[in-house]
Amino acid sequence: MRVTFHGAAQTVTGSMHLIEVNGQRLLLDCGLYQGARAETYARNLHFPFDPATIDAVILSHAHIDHAGNLPNLVKQGFRGAIWATPATRDLSVSMLQDSGHIQESDVEFVNKRRAREGQPPVEPLYTRADALATLKYFMTADYERPTQLLPGVIFTFFDAGHILGSAMVQLDCQEAGRTSRLVFSGDLGRKGLAILRDPARLTTADYVIMESTYGDRLHETPVEAQDHLATIIKQTFRRRGKIIVPAFAVGRTQELLYALYALTEEAEIPNLPVYIDSPLATNITEVFRLHPECYDAETRQLLDQAEGRGGPFGFKNLHYVREVKDSKALNFLRESAIIISASGMAETGRILHHLRNNIGDPNSTILFVGFQAENTLGRRLLDGVSPVRIFGEAHTVRATIERVEGFSAHGDRRDLLEWVGRMERPRLRQVFLVHGEPESANALADGIRHLGIANVAVPALHEGFELT
Repeated sequence: MRVTFHGAAQTVTGSMHLIEVNGQRLLLDCGLYQGARAETYARNLHFPFDPATIDAVILSHAHIDHAGNLPNLVKQGFRGAIWATPATRDLSVSMLQDSGHIQESDVEFVNKRRAREGQPPVEPLYTRADALATLKYFMTADYERPTQLLPGVIFTFFDAGHILGSAMVQLDCQEAGRTSRLVFSGDLGRKGLAILRDPARLTTADYVIMESTYGDRLHETPVEAQDHLATIIKQTFRRRGKIIVPAFAVGRTQELLYALYALTEEAEIPNLPVYIDSPLATNITEVFRLHPECYDAETRQLLDQAEGRGGPFGFKNLHYVREVKDSKALNFLRESAIIISASGMAETGRILHHLRNNIGDPNSTILFVGFQAENTLGRRLLDGVSPVRIFGEAHTVRATIERVEGFSAHGDRRDLLEWVGRMERPRLRQVFLVHGEPESANALADGIRHLGIANVAVPALHEGFELT
């Protein structure tokens, strides 16, 4: 068996790991890389292998940095099965179509500027039609149900507690008379978060591929994060400004709604209008309603108690914005409001228009509630860069930039070490750390070695390993 890391290697985007076993090839995830525009387009367009030679894909969850390049894979010849949990499949229906639509829309906007400057037009990476063509290749498997993937390869999904439907992947492989188990953590969630169950506890593996996003730091607790959020909202309200929140449509938006509902019910924040300006987030929230089997007991109880009052996904001042004209109308709001829009790293979508219209307002706040990868607009804003370019135009940053990390759906250093620390020794032969920038991944590697697990690697992009 051989594993090659073609994405999320010493970075947090573009998750894609090639497993070769018994002469067969499978991918763990097929995500979009996000970063500097020119590099991003070229890297996402060109696979380091022939997509037609891939026999199957196992998808850990529906976030675009894990699933977003599937339409390209199919467009370039892949014809195998894409395995996912039922919730991940349902989320991907909306996520992939939206990704194609956003790329078409962003290219149309950029091409208008390029035409004015006498430059040739650019093409979208893929279209909504390409995304639709991908959906027929999806197949589903429930948590904890071993499933034959390929000859000699059985996989099992376990709840990762990261977003709705997210999964750890356990691969049991028989090759040349030898059996081995590889566990891929996907993105690991946190204990005690709203809505979802805690991550499953796995204890046996020969090889582990695990994320390291927050391998060098600890999060605020959920209670601290909610208090921090309330403070930011009240401070911005006193300035009569808006709170603009770039948030992933899947997971982060729903967690924010849960927190805002609780704070409003407890009269901890002013009764502000909340706008979810994302057709995708609106669709995704409907998918959340369809999968209560993924909820924790506390969330099920809250939804039962809130019946008739709207609950966290339908409270009085919550407005879902679908139409473009209604999105544009938000530009003329004069009162304080909370506007939540995708994408979470402020790279594409409607959030760019809200940033362009509010980033120069010293009364407003740009609030980040998730990880911001290198070379993204979100990271530049958090790093204090000004001016920043939005749709190719320079904008001076006058709005207050804030960050609340406690809403992160990724486990922190303590969570990650606890998870891998449960693995039985000496059976565990090797740990590979992905989905983390070098400082974070190397810090986590040191922590894992202190647990007595000696063989820990932080692979470089396209680096391969024989699993002997």
